[in-house]
Amino acid sequence: MPDGQAGALDTVRRLLGFVPSWIETFSARAEKLRALLAPEFRERYGQVEGFRALFNETDVPGQLTGREPLHQSLYLWAKTGLPLYILTMLGDRMEMAHSIEGRVPFLDHRVVEVIRSQPASQKIHGMTEKYVLREAVRDVVTDTVYARQKHPFLSPPAALSPGERLGTFVQDTLRGPVLASLPYFDQSKVVSLLDRISTMDEGSLVAYDQVLMLLVSACVLHQGFGLAA
Repeated sequence: MPDGQAGALDTVRRLLGFVPSWIETFSARAEKLRALLAPEFRERYGQVEGFRALFNETDVPGQLTGREPLHQSLYLWAKTGLPLYILTMLGDRMEMAHSIEGRVPFLDHRVVEVIRSQPASQKIHGMTEKYVLREAVRDVVTDTVYARQKHPFLSPPAALSPGERLGTFVQDTLRGPVLASLPYFDQSKVVSLLDRISTMDEGSLVAYDQVLMLLVSACVLHQGFGLAA
């Protein structure tokens, strides 16, 4: 779920009548990153509605209008985050890098056809997500797994272990010369964020860790391609 204030989502709300929770989550993360941008970069690009381009390429009247809000959200996710992010990060790209040809069981076309035919109440029942899946495996999973809230599969946040090697690498990288040579970020704001890490609660640390990983990734790519000053 979203952590903190989301950005401007007027276009989404106007077109759909609501904002899908995953879009709000991505927008809230982007707002955290936006606060770290260099003033010149933010002034030039900071007013752009990030999700406007998505809907410019979406057949809203033909594919979304009249559908259940849940199915509208699932359609957009199936056209964006699922194939372009989740399946590459957790599937094809990682598998191919290790010469593995994988099969994702939930993407079997027979399973997809059954799920497509089910009403929204079978997918989210009250506040219970993946309702039909939970009921299908009720006799083979523990009560904890059956009852817990749906959550993403993430590696342990580096921000929760500041003394470990990855946490030290994050601190050294973002305080060093590579980030200073990137024209997109204000290093003083990033350092201020790093200084506040020790005072944050666990929920905030998890949310900001994804922002820190984006910054570190930019530094690694910048240095790896020989672009750093």
